[in-house]
Amino acid sequence: MMLLQPYKTQFVTSLLPLVGEAEAQSFFYLILENLHQLRRIDLALAPAYKISEAQWQEWETIRLRLLNQEPIQYILGSTTFYDLPFLVNPAVLIPRPETEELVAWVIERFSVSNNQQPTTDNRQRLLDIGTGSGCIAIALAKNLPGVEVFALDVSASALEAARLNAKHNGVQLKFIHQNILETKVLDQLYDVIVSNPPYVRELEKHEILPNVLKHEPHLALFVADEDPLLFYRKIGELAFKALTPNGNLFVEINQYLGEATAQLFQQIGFTQVELKKDLYGNHRMICASR
Repeated sequence: MMLLQPYKTQFVTSLLPLVGEAEAQSFFYLILENLHQLRRIDLALAPAYKISEAQWQEWETIRLRLLNQEPIQYILGSTTFYDLPFLVNPAVLIPRPETEELVAWVIERFSVSNNQQPTTDNRQRLLDIGTGSGCIAIALAKNLPGVEVFALDVSASALEAARLNAKHNGVQLKFIHQNILETKVLDQLYDVIVSNPPYVRELEKHEILPNVLKHEPHLALFVADEDPLLFYRKIGELAFKALTPNGNLFVEINQYLGEATAQLFQQIGFTQVELKKDLYGNHRMICASR
């Protein structure tokens, strides 16, 4: 048996060459809750708390994986997005805070739009293209009750993760295993289409943190420098034909290509294209409507 408090100092110190102290501390407390179901205050109130040799081995295994720059979310197998729990694995991107802003924007616009339209018995439809872990689709299904939500992805592994997360969060989604780049037409009309497609150019790889570059799926991250708007062009063309008259397309975008992406949607035929900044002042999302 060994005291956990002294081990905490060793654990945090060993990670300082890679991350700041605040982040190392946050890792420690995430693991504490995951392995021992204890919070920060619980350990503070029990300074003599001891762990067994087997438990110490678990801690050491996780510490070494962190030193290999593996994301803590993959190590623990879970994360939080829009205050909801999500299971994650290397087949899917780890949900990002900026994507929560996109979800919030969809919910805000959808609610305003609904207040302006007469109610009908027909369920409105929402499609999430490139759903990954299902974080966008599930958060929207949770917050827009009554909306029929569809989740599309090219990766069967990603769709399996999204299915597990939908069940975990108590929502029903309709899943579509499909390559959007090979899709000629969407098979029905949607009131909202939302997507967070790959948008990081190869030339921007140097800006990506090593833990992301080494461990998260490149298929969901990167596009070729020669055609960085490939996914937006295809999604925009499909959405222009598949949106209902009052429907909206929402996308997360590359902050360096905001104006270019907005112009692309205008060229496709969207008459209203709004470019929105995130909390850090970066162009991060677009809403387009006909």
